[in-house]
Amino acid sequence: MRLNVFGGVLAVLAIVLLIVAWGSMFTVYQTRQALVVRLGEPVRIVTEPGLNFKIPLIDTVIPVDKRILDLDNPAQEIIASDQKRLVVDAFARYKIVRPLLFYQSVGSIEGANSRLATLLNSALRRVVGESSFEALVRDQRTQMMGRIREQLNRESQSFGIDVVDVRIRRVDLPEQNSQAIYQRMQTERQREAAEFRATGSQRAQEIRARADRDVTVLIAEAQQRAEQTRGEGDAERNRVFAEAFSRDQDFFTFYRTMQAYEAGLKANDTRMVLTPESDFFRYFGDPRGRSRKPAASGGRPPADGAPPQGGGRAAPEPAEVARPALGRPCRTSSSPSASCS
Repeated sequence: MRLNVFGGVLAVLAIVLLIVAWGSMFTVYQTRQALVVRLGEPVRIVTEPGLNFKIPLIDTVIPVDKRILDLDNPAQEIIASDQKRLVVDAFARYKIVRPLLFYQSVGSIEGANSRLATLLNSALRRVVGESSFEALVRDQRTQMMGRIREQLNRESQSFGIDVVDVRIRRVDLPEQNSQAIYQRMQTERQREAAEFRATGSQRAQEIRARADRDVTVLIAEAQQRAEQTRGEGDAERNRVFAEAFSRDQDFFTFYRTMQAYEAGLKANDTRMVLTPESDFFRYFGDPRGRSRKPAASGGRPPADGAPPQGGGRAAPEPAEVARPALGRPCRTSSSPSASCS
């Protein structure tokens, strides 16, 4: 009987010891840090991960997150500096850097979110209220978010919190004002586009006028140089012709006549109303270009066997006369009835 009682007591003591041993140990993970509170008073902070010990039933371990936490803030309606009502949706990210101060000031993450949301709304109203709607939606949003983060971080230091980032997720107009604002913005953009088109058209006209003037000047200069070159060429041609004429007048006359034939008789429909005995066709009857008109004899030639005129002087040497028709010239004999083949 005594052995049974003794064994039961030992078992109870073992269980109690196990419970006490289990209750005196706690584990800190890598993503957390721990605040040890003894009877409501903080005694130490554990920031390194691993196995730690505490007094069971007296010490309480409060885990504190070491990661970056998100604060989702509901959209707020804010009046900008240009008196436009804006719906601003923003969020923040923060980190607990001083667990003891965090526990003493806000106590928990829920309390921290509540206090930070109030501070974030206040900073949004101050910064957005100093800026216009166009600045907020165009090129100053980054600077505005930086200013909001600085103000929020400065005010949250008393909570043991470091604000890492603040972002403006969306900026919209109230539904009742959106259409009117969009219409006005469209009108302004159309006016700017019309001004740009007018400026471009004016510059295009100036460029065209300048180009036309340059073209006119270039053409005039080119024509002037062409006339000058043409005049120099004509002068050189006349000089060459004059030099050729002075060297051999007969050949020069023949050459120029051949050029006139080529120019005048080139086309198939060329018609000339000229007598064959004209001076223009003299080279058709005589290669030397002598006139085809017979010399005046003062009367008919003497009859066969009649003595020549002039007191019985001997007849002159046979002379070349042009034939009436096209062909080679012939030489007359002493007989007036001789003919040429």
